[in-house]
Amino acid sequence: MPNRPVAKGDHLVLVDGSSYIFRAFHALPPLTRPSDGLPVGAVSGFCNMLWKLLRDAGWVDPTHLAVIFDKSEVTFRKEIHETYKANRSEPPDDLIPQFPLIRRATEAFSIPAIEKGGYEADDLIATYARLGAEAGAEVTIVGSDKDLFQLVGGLVTMLDPVKDKRIGPDEVFEKFGVRPEKMIDLQALAGDSVDNVPGVPGIGAKTAAQLLDQYGDLETLLERAHEISQPKRRENLIANADLARVSKRLVTLETDVPLDVPLEDLAVHEPNPSRLVAFLKAMEFNTLTRRVAEATGVDVASVTPNAEMMSTRRNDGEAPPSEGDERRPAQPAHSAPPPSAPTPRKGNGGELLTPQNLAERRRQEAATGAVDRSKYECVTEVGRLGEWLQDAYEDGVIALGLEISGPDAMRAELVGISLALGPNRAAYVPLGHIQAATDLLSEGGGDVGGVIAGQIPANEALTLLKELAEDDSILKVGHDVKQGITVLSRLGITLRAYDDVQLMAYALESGLGGLSLDDLGRRHLGHASMTADDVTGSGRARLSFAQVSFDKAAPYAAERADVALRLWKLFKARLVAERMNTVYETLERPMPAVLSAMESEGVSIDRAMLSRLSGELAQRMGALEASVYEAAGEPFNIGSPKQLGDILFGKMQLPGAKKTKTGAWGTAAGVLEELAVSGVDLARLILDWRQLSKLKSTYADALPTYLHPETRRVHTTYQLAATTTGRLSSTEPNLQNIPVRTEEGRKIRRAFVAAPGKRLVSADYSQIELRLLADMADIPQLRQAFADGLDIHAMTASEMFRVPIAEMDPHTRRRAKAINFGIVYGISAFGLANQLGIGREEAGQYIKTYFERFPGIRDYMEATKAACRDQGFVTTIFGRKCHYPQIRTKNPAERANFERAAINAPIQGSAADIIRRAMIRMPGALEHAKLGAKMLLQVHDELIFEVDEAEIEATLPIVKRVMEDAPLPARALKVPLQVDARAAENWEEAH
Repeated sequence: MPNRPVAKGDHLVLVDGSSYIFRAFHALPPLTRPSDGLPVGAVSGFCNMLWKLLRDAGWVDPTHLAVIFDKSEVTFRKEIHETYKANRSEPPDDLIPQFPLIRRATEAFSIPAIEKGGYEADDLIATYARLGAEAGAEVTIVGSDKDLFQLVGGLVTMLDPVKDKRIGPDEVFEKFGVRPEKMIDLQALAGDSVDNVPGVPGIGAKTAAQLLDQYGDLETLLERAHEISQPKRRENLIANADLARVSKRLVTLETDVPLDVPLEDLAVHEPNPSRLVAFLKAMEFNTLTRRVAEATGVDVASVTPNAEMMSTRRNDGEAPPSEGDERRPAQPAHSAPPPSAPTPRKGNGGELLTPQNLAERRRQEAATGAVDRSKYECVTEVGRLGEWLQDAYEDGVIALGLEISGPDAMRAELVGISLALGPNRAAYVPLGHIQAATDLLSEGGGDVGGVIAGQIPANEALTLLKELAEDDSILKVGHDVKQGITVLSRLGITLRAYDDVQLMAYALESGLGGLSLDDLGRRHLGHASMTADDVTGSGRARLSFAQVSFDKAAPYAAERADVALRLWKLFKARLVAERMNTVYETLERPMPAVLSAMESEGVSIDRAMLSRLSGELAQRMGALEASVYEAAGEPFNIGSPKQLGDILFGKMQLPGAKKTKTGAWGTAAGVLEELAVSGVDLARLILDWRQLSKLKSTYADALPTYLHPETRRVHTTYQLAATTTGRLSSTEPNLQNIPVRTEEGRKIRRAFVAAPGKRLVSADYSQIELRLLADMADIPQLRQAFADGLDIHAMTASEMFRVPIAEMDPHTRRRAKAINFGIVYGISAFGLANQLGIGREEAGQYIKTYFERFPGIRDYMEATKAACRDQGFVTTIFGRKCHYPQIRTKNPAERANFERAAINAPIQGSAADIIRRAMIRMPGALEHAKLGAKMLLQVHDELIFEVDEAEIEATLPIVKRVMEDAPLPARALKVPLQVDARAAENWEEAH
């Protein structure tokens, strides 16, 4: 299309490039160019947006299009107010080299990239928008910066590219309480702490909207300020009238900028296909490169990127700009590197900024500047909360934490919110604090739990929080985000676009230390945070957090947000430098939302069945007690380890006696199992009694106490970062330890039932760890057996004992099954002897024979141990690191334990990663198929769903497909996965 004037019926689209870069950078996952680790996440988001504007978004269909950038020069606003934008921090180091690449991207799309010295991008947008509207064209401003809202009206609208949402006059009014024509006056009153627009102290956006609604405009308000009834507000307006007028000049956009590129030059041109594909190929955006090549008919293989496309230097020789930070000086240009060896960019100190030393810089930055609790703020006015949240919209990132009344997210009440925007720039917002009983008694009575005055009404705060929480363009940083997701969900708020520093640390340091916020702050920042006990007290005098006074609650909660944000900056850089970003993004970050949904669904139980089972277990325990007393020769308290030790090692003088640190005889399960294997009946009876006692107390008696008073279902809590291998655990109640091989354990599973009109579906990976062993150790016999669908235990028995499969007896197969599963866990001869009830020597011979028949397994184990000793960790097929630095210990017994763990971790961890991927993909697959099945539980290698009876046939194949296809295509398994799934009225029958 040739250049032509804009006319009525045309569509002028103006992209706020500067604003969008920052929003894309913070909202999208980090991305680096694989060949050299150069950060390119913002470039990727930008390119996808431009392609959508040109090809995919038919409702935009621009006739004229430009991307407008800020230029790194002093603007005319500095002359109005010297400290304008003086508070702006320098952009992140991993964003700086992307600025010139984004300009090259714009040029590759044949779109004008416009900037002008002395003016901001918003001024250029305002001028082009005015000219386009005057010519009768529809004008769309792609961006969401509030400074541009003053331009909305008539033919001009805005488009938030992240939310894909149109912004017209009604949307402006909904957000700010004023029409677009009053936005300048509102900003003049409220000011802007990010840009250092002073405004009027004490006047936030909400108050400004109320005043403008009452008085009409800024000048009328200032002239009649003496009429305002609130003394402080009146005094602030009178004393700061000149500041308000200066602020108005600062926020008013210039609509008559002398343009270097005339409006008609913005006519849309088709991009040069080869040039565009070459640029995308240089950036290594494989998916978008393929899409563009297919749409334009370009042969990707025939296109070669040139050096200029790979360079992080601007064409004019200027150093990468700081996007609005005028303080960064220009640096001399350097020649562009060849495509195969791009030059790493340099930091302010002159060092080459590779991902590794960028991570080190982030570590130093995070630890720089002591935490200063005196700088934290307690926010008790809704207008001030609005200002904090508005700053978050400007920054694109905010640390967000919730303080609740108890540990159970399904029952706890929201007490307060903590926020952080930077080091020592943190606040606490109390919402549900109540007076402690001691306070009320000292005041002469009153209702215990009376709400303390001076807090923001919760409904007003939650209205503001909902908008922020659900905004995909604002990244919310937290620690243990899952709990917050559940609490907010109960309040009708969906948390989107989050990072969890606990899970970031888990991806980086699983097995290297505690992952609590206190542990991470101490380990990485050298900072000892306030503890909960410091605030609530301990023991019988402990208060709930809702009873804590503001002066104690605020520094504690704000500090947690501050520390989380510092850790986030550090871990974000490390994930890239240590190539763990994919593990975090694909296996960790999506999980909190998935598990929160499962926890919220809960599961039904049959209380009557559990009651009957409790009675049965009590009877069996009584019978066992009689046998125990007979074997011991006297009655004693079976539940007392001390009395049991005295019987076994004092009275009976049995071998293997060891004393604990308390001086008592050790009677742990391992001690009793060794005695049982050697033929001590009393030890076996005690083990049986303990198992029944645990089932009775932990499940038959306890499960009904977990019923939620409103849902009447049991809601377990999953722990995402509790194991070294990535396996989930669950608490309150723990559903992972219900035995599956005993009749009593199966009865407990029968008590988990489907709701009326529904069925439970159990989908279980069949022998997944053996399949992974066959794949990872590359065992031909096992791989072939799985491929042929053979009975793997019968095949193993046939190999070991030279018995044809057709003649296999159940006893021989059982021995092979025990060995198969035992080998995965590094079982010893003693352990196998205990399982099979045979002598240790015979068990040792079985293991020896196993390794002789499958030598590759021994080689795999030795190689895994050697790798762990060398690097301190082992990895799963997805790249998850499981750290075992203790494997280098000189204590033989301890070293053997860690060697067994290291051997098992890649297998168990890979199985855990596979089921995580299945869980992450499952909700979308079910929704796409328009099925209402809900995922309820995850137990080891099994997923449990609740499904409408009418949808069972349609649901089963979807569940099986998603689970069996969970491995990444880049690491396709040589051994097929198999999932067994069926439906029944209860968990046991479905299993």
